[in-house]
Parts: sequence; structure tokens; C-alpha cells
Amino acid sequence: MPNDTRITGFILLGFSSAPELQTVCGLFFLVMYLAVIMSNLLIITLITLDLKLQTPMYFFLKNLSLLDVFFISVPIPNFFINSITHNNSISILGCALQVFLMTSFASGDVFVLTAMSYDRYVAICCPLHYEAIMSSGNCVLMVGVSWAIGVLFGALYTAGTFSMPFCGSKVIPQFFCDVPSLLRISCSDTLMVIYTSLGIGVCLGMSCFICVVISYFYIFSTVLKIPTTKGQSKAFGTCLPHLTVFSVFIATACFVYLKPPSSSASIADRLFSVLYTVLPPALNPVIYSLRNSDVKCALKRLQQNLCPSGSLHVKIQSICPWICGSHFKQIL
Repeated sequence: MPNDTRITGFILLGFSSAPELQTVCGLFFLVMYLAVIMSNLLIITLITLDLKLQTPMYFFLKNLSLLDVFFISVPIPNFFINSITHNNSISILGCALQVFLMTSFASGDVFVLTAMSYDRYVAICCPLHYEAIMSSGNCVLMVGVSWAIGVLFGALYTAGTFSMPFCGSKVIPQFFCDVPSLLRISCSDTLMVIYTSLGIGVCLGMSCFICVVISYFYIFSTVLKIPTTKGQSKAFGTCLPHLTVFSVFIATACFVYLKPPSSSASIADRLFSVLYTVLPPALNPVIYSLRNSDVKCALKRLQQNLCPSGSLHVKIQSICPWICGSHFKQIL
């Protein structure tokens, strides 16, 4: 006979039940989290302060980095605290908040990446109309719509998930509250609400995917017509990083959320959850900074403004004559 006791909270199993391994995992994730946060904040700072990066592409990149900072800040700090305190419990309200925030920021990521693909399409295929199409007002509108749709879908997805009663085991075999794990412990006979919201999410995701595919079809068709290899490499250099980030994010998200439900979570489920949570926010600064000369130049200009070379030498030269002169007068 099934256990119909209603659950008021959950236990996040994490990666190990051993306290020592929990602490090690928590510290490891903290180091990764700090590295991701600092690199994304550096991208945001460079784009905000450098006048040469005030373009639509970098405006979208700044919002993408901001979404990544918020996205990774939902599960990782909580997992670190749980690992240090060895208290893996989370309330239903806290779990619902995690699902809402992660779904909202992940959805916003997908729509901003789609807007970035459209920006690359206009820049390469319609360069004469680029400034008119990608005006500041249109860019703000696209980003605002991306954030708004992300929040609306996050609210719908969370409402659909937590409209079901939970009973039986309260252990979630993940380091954060994910919907597949919640579906395993649901005692509802019908999952129409959650499947409806999931279907809406799949439709939105497929729409974005189709838009990106169509954009890059026209982009690659135009780039291959460029007579010089230098022009082709420059065009590919601005598109391939975005395409890489989009592909990694979509692939890991599909494995996490579209995988057929099973009775228990495997090691592969946890591994892909880590990749889905950590890898896209970590890849964005690396790909867009190491392969982007504009970002490298902006970083050098920021370093020169913060620590101008020769400033200390100039100050010493201006101080030394005054010291030597005063000392010479004292001797006389």
C-alpha cells in the first residue's frame, strides 16, 4: 500500500553521504562558483565601462553574463552551505523558489542566445541595415522580452510542478531541486499540468532552436561567398563562439529535462546536472574572451586605467629632486 504521508520538505542527497566527501565536494564547487562569478562579472564590467564595446552584440553578451551569474548563484551557494553544515534539508517553499529561479534564468538564457543569433544574422547578411534594425530601442525590447518570457515560463513551470502532491520518499538524489526528481516522488495520478507546462517549454525551446538554425543557415551561406579567407575567418570568429555556447546549453538541458523518467537517478543524471548548471556559465567568459580581440583590448585598457605603467616611476622622479634639494640645503 503506498505511503500517502504528505511531504513538507525534502532531503538533497548531493554526491555523497559521507561528511568528509560532502565537505570536499562543497569546497570544490565553491572554487568553481567563485571562478565563474568573477569571470562573468569581469565581462559585465568591461562591457559597461569600455565605450568601444557599446554595440548590440556586447549588450546581449552582458545580459547573458548577468543571467549566468544569477543562474549559477541559485544552486551552488546552497549546496556549499549544506555540505559544510551537513544539513541537506530544504523546505517545499525553498525548493519551489529554486525551480522558479533556475527555470526563469535558463529560459532567459535561451532567448538571449536566440537574439544574439539574430544580431549576427543582421550584421553579416544585412550590414547596410544593421544600425536601423539593431537600434538601441530594439535591443532593449528584445532583452526585455527575453527576461519577461523567462519569468512567465518559470512561474508556469513551478506552478505546474508544485500543484501536485508529494508522498513517499522525500529524498531528491541531486544537489538541487530538479523537476525530474520531483516527478519521481509525486503521488499524483495525473500529470497533465506539468506535462502541459513542459510542452509549452519544448515549443518555446524548439522555436528558438529553429530560429538559430535558420539564422546560421543564411550566415554560413553568406560567409562562404566572401572571396577572402581573412574575411571568412573573421565572420566565423564572431559566430562560432555563440554557436558553441548555444549547442552546449541546449544539449545538456535536453538531457536533464527530456530524458525519460526512471525510478532512480544515475551517476550520468548527476553528471549532466552539473554540466547543465556549471558548464554554460563557465564557457561564456572563456569563449568570448579568449577568442575575442575586442574583449582582450578592453581588458588591457582597463588595466592601464587602473594601474598605469610608469605612474610610480613618475611620482618617484618628482619626489626625489625635492628630497635631494632639501637634504642639500640642510648640509649647507
